[in-house]
Amino acid sequence: MKIKQILTGVELVIADVEVELNGTLRSTPTLCAIMRDDNGKELAVPLNTPDGRTIFMNIENAIVSTEPIGSEKKNEH
Repeated sequence: MKIKQILTGVELVIADVEVELNGTLRSTPTLCAIMRDDNGKELAVPLNTPDGRTIFMNIENAIVSTEPIGSEKKNEH
């Protein structure tokens, strides 16, 4: 395994992501990479599945927020 490139302009966050699983709406803390697309829109790309398994970063899995990411009330713990 080798590092091909270090991505810049990417912030790692833990986001409370809401997902529908088997007809039930659930939310779970999810490791995400925050980045901007070519149009400057912020995208949150999940880096793990709802059950905690790691996944490769795939821009096709990006979640586009209707509000600027980070504008929600932050947890201060």
